[in-house]
Amino acid sequence: MAADKKKIAASCWVKAGEAMHKANWDYAVDMFSQCVMLSPDSLAYRQHLRGAERKKYKDNKTGAKMAGMRLMKVKATIKKARLTKSWENIDRKAEEGLKVNPWDPYLNAALGEACVNLGYQEVAVFGYGKAVEAEPDNREYNRQLALLLEERGNYTEAISCWERIYKIDPLDSEARSKITQLQASSTLEHGGYVDATSTQDVRTGYDYDRPVKSTSPDAVDGPGVSVEADLQRAIRKNPADVNSYLKLSDLYRREKKLSEAAETLQKALQVSGGGDQNIREQLEDVELDQLRFNLAIARQATLDNPEDETAKKNSAALARELLNREIEVFSSRVERYPKDSRLKYELACRFLRVKKWEQAIPILQGAGTDTRLVCEICVALGECFLNVNQIGMARTQFQRAVDQLNPYDKPNLFKKAHYALGRLCEQSDDRESSEKHYIEILAVDYEYRDARQRLERLQSEA
Repeated sequence: MAADKKKIAASCWVKAGEAMHKANWDYAVDMFSQCVMLSPDSLAYRQHLRGAERKKYKDNKTGAKMAGMRLMKVKATIKKARLTKSWENIDRKAEEGLKVNPWDPYLNAALGEACVNLGYQEVAVFGYGKAVEAEPDNREYNRQLALLLEERGNYTEAISCWERIYKIDPLDSEARSKITQLQASSTLEHGGYVDATSTQDVRTGYDYDRPVKSTSPDAVDGPGVSVEADLQRAIRKNPADVNSYLKLSDLYRREKKLSEAAETLQKALQVSGGGDQNIREQLEDVELDQLRFNLAIARQATLDNPEDETAKKNSAALARELLNREIEVFSSRVERYPKDSRLKYELACRFLRVKKWEQAIPILQGAGTDTRLVCEICVALGECFLNVNQIGMARTQFQRAVDQLNPYDKPNLFKKAHYALGRLCEQSDDRESSEKHYIEILAVDYEYRDARQRLERLQSEA
């Protein structure tokens, strides 16, 4: 049956190509639509369908006449289908609407959401990418695209999404932390840390691409040749202008020149009179960057030389230093921004790592109003209550989490919550419930911890 579908799709593909060659866009759209229906996980089919749809409307960016009115019913159907998680229906309806306006950001995002839940990851990236292209200032579209790109290891584009979010809302702590985290991941993955001994030895992607500059004292960049030189010139011209220092520090940070970034921010702080909280926070972030990058170097050294005890001790010491510094920074920011749920959650996660359960509990409860974090908070609270021997409260939190989780959106959290409940049900001799939780896990990850062995033992004892 699958082979028949592929054969039919291939035939439709040929017909669509012939129609495009003749500029018969209506027929091309029909044929590419057939391809998508027969093979919904194919990125190529979706890309060509969208291209034909756009050509049909002569790239006018608005689609058919009265598109807004015509799409109201389609969008209402999608909203209703989302409540029942009818992802295939959402996929079909989104494509139906995109025939009317292929640039519509809501429909492209709906397509992305449906494909995430259907397991069509490449198409999901494509859908959210088109949504961001049409509406670049939409935080949620950028966030979903960033998470998908990160999952696929595309750190550079993911960072761009988070930077757009941060530009929209400089108080978005998730964007701040993600930019730092992904910059570190990208640098480590692309060769910055393997042979380095400190952050000063790390080459960046920027350095690979730029031409080698003369080391002659007489070699000075003229205006417009170097952003760095232009900003340094602006500082010399007006040393009281804090903005020039901030722009230069941001440039250094993006180039992974963290010592220069910190030094520039120190100067900016002095120029501002020492009391600018925003500059202090940026300096704190750079200091955390330095610790993270040095930890990445230390961990790589440990991987390269597993028998080197000194390397292991250095890595462990840096990890403790970073964790303690993060707790210090996040604690002060939670006091400063008491309504920032993401900051509270990040601080609580650090307390969990040092097993300060009772300190984490009220912070997590204070962040519980954020619907975007409800599952993460429930699981973290469940872990805390479990470790302070409040078994009933732990079970309640884990159950709240699994009631809202699915294995596609947050697979690790899904497995963690079900595993905890499986163990708790075992301890209370509720074998039937325990088996159900282990089966949920094994359906998506057959090798998860010892879930399979526990299920087999329960079934053999029945």
